[in-house]
Amino acid sequence: MKKFLAMTTAAIVALSGAASADKLADIKEAGKLVVGVKQDYAPWGYLDSDGNLVGLEIDLAKDAAARLGVEVELVPVVASNRMEFLQQGQIDLIIATMGDNDKRRKVVGMIEPNYYAGGANVIAPAGTLNEWADLDGQKVCAVQGAYYNKPAAQGYNAEIAAFAGVPEATAALQNGACVAFLYDNTWIESQLSSNPQWDGYEMPMETENPSVWAIAVPLEDLDAPFGETMREIVADWHKSGFLIARNMANGIANSPFLVEQHNAQQ
Repeated sequence: MKKFLAMTTAAIVALSGAASADKLADIKEAGKLVVGVKQDYAPWGYLDSDGNLVGLEIDLAKDAAARLGVEVELVPVVASNRMEFLQQGQIDLIIATMGDNDKRRKVVGMIEPNYYAGGANVIAPAGTLNEWADLDGQKVCAVQGAYYNKPAAQGYNAEIAAFAGVPEATAALQNGACVAFLYDNTWIESQLSSNPQWDGYEMPMETENPSVWAIAVPLEDLDAPFGETMREIVADWHKSGFLIARNMANGIANSPFLVEQHNAQQ
């Protein structure tokens, strides 16, 4: 009986491993890679004037699909649903400004090397805030699911007003519903440097809670062929300078993280 149970358990494990190993084959058979991306986070993922998804992470999604020899299908996601979509099989891959942390690693398969890095900061009307302590008791706009919402609330007693996406949160800020918008410093820097909508605003704080960003595959595929292939692709993006080139092409400020990763892969 014990021998039978052991054989049965081994068979289940083998079948489970086979199912995971088939993910890459399934993608190639379907002829498409379905990627969850942002559509409200310029210049990483956003809609252009013609309604097309463009940006750095869109470039990455398209390149990953090309390397797999398939078409790409882009599915807009937000912070609160991207992991859920991956778990449910609605998408194959997440490339959506997602910070890599231990909690998320229990839910999805984070691909290393990481492909980008950002941290928490705020955008606020110029001259209204000077330091993080100024958020004490103040209403701060944010996006649902962002990892830095909790530290701001607990560490600085900020009253977080979380919205479904960036457009809703920024509209609330500009309508005076909040003193600031808490978000990623990379997005804020980009907006302040390129978008006239933010004339008269500033990023007054020192960036806190730095977080590297990761591409994610289903957790069961992390060590299967799909996860291994994505690791190789990301490593080559760094080694070849592709990420640095696409960062520049999308008008994003020079990233010390990308330079460091490029040098590390040589």
